[in-house]
Amino acid sequence: MDLLRPYEEMSALAAAMAEAARGERWDELARLEARVAGLRDALASVPPPALDAAQRTRKANLIRLILDNDAEVRRHTAPWMEHVRAFLAAGARGRDLRRAYGPGLRG
Repeated sequence: MDLLRPYEEMSALAAAMAEAARGERWDELARLEARVAGLRDALASVPPPALDAAQRTRKANLIRLILDNDAEVRRHTAPWMEHVRAFLAAGARGRDLRRAYGPGLRG
């Protein structure tokens, strides 16, 4: 068994996630993220394997690639998330105003 296979898969999925985020394909991004989460959970559930120096270097490089792609995803999702936060906050303010001043108030 290739000890680095889960990291290779996560790296490939992270690259696909970055591509989906660049293309604003949010449903695809969510599906890919769920697959990465499954791999991450599987890795966390077992003790880390003993790796030789070359394997440790490859693992570190894969983790860097994963983190770089994660940063790319965040660059594309952050503006959308801020828009959602503002939208939800406006809705909450409207509900608070209606509770305070009655249902006839439009907010």
